[in-house]
Amino acid sequence: MRALRIDPDTTVTDIALPPADAHSVIRELVGSPDAVEQATYHQHAVMHIHGAGRREGLPQNLAAWALASAWRRTALYPLAGPIVVTGRTTTGELTALDDDLVQHAQAVAQTVRDTLSEWRARPPVSNEAATSELLAYAARDIASLRRGV
Repeated sequence: MRALRIDPDTTVTDIALPPADAHSVIRELVGSPDAVEQATYHQHAVMHIHGAGRREGLPQNLAAWALASAWRRTALYPLAGPIVVTGRTTTGELTALDDDLVQHAQAVAQTVRDTLSEWRARPPVSNEAATSELLAYAARDIASLRRGV
């Protein structure tokens, strides 16, 4: 089953999950042997998030946050640690991630990398400005992919 792992350093890794033991592998990939939260920000995808990642001080995952926020069309709460993204059936079961959603994740992660690099030379004026800028870029990426631009 095709899935992605999005790391806090914006790396996106294609993963083949075994259908029989996907949940166990996901727990290992996010580094949480006990608690993995499943969050649905897109009707055809599930983000698997370390249940205590923020509390344990895992680094923020801006690429996953920007992707989830763009899918929801609003700025969400911060996400932390490595995150696995799988597909989701209409009944809520895990399935392979669609190619178009893989493209969304890859495009948004690249935009976050580029933006962070630009901010080294031109830092945003505030956290609110940074949040707005990243969210606008991620929304633009997804909209252009939907249109096939």
